[in-house]
Amino acid sequence: MSEPRTIDLLLAEARTRLRRLEPAAALAAQRDGAILVDLRCADQRRESGIIPGSAHVPLSVLYWRLDPTSGYDDPRLSDPVRQIVLLCADGYSSSLAAATLHDLGFARATDVIGGFTAWAAAGLPLEPAPD
Repeated sequence: MSEPRTIDLLLAEARTRLRRLEPAAALAAQRDGAILVDLRCADQRRESGIIPGSAHVPLSVLYWRLDPTSGYDDPRLSDPVRQIVLLCADGYSSSLAAATLHDLGFARATDVIGGFTAWAAAGLPLEPAPD
């Protein structure tokens, strides 16, 4: 029987498949047409704010919203050619999610190094979350 894989190993493997972006590079990608997808929960968004122009898709439904064959896709997000840049709070779950999107055919999916926390620390644009 083989040893179980650890989350640290899964994360490291996922990240080898990605061209992760620093926050400023993610902003530039957004300006060039990439869609930023905020995976954080509503409470975190209310507390910390949101990135202008980002889409909010909870991680629990991300794959269904992006897969054009799911019957639950969001047409703004389900173009596998478009660059998708994921953000979670600190850049961990977004890496795993971006690697999964690669498996679904989104070859340009990636995430932000340090997540929303790094974005905010870099002084990049933020706005209050809508009610």
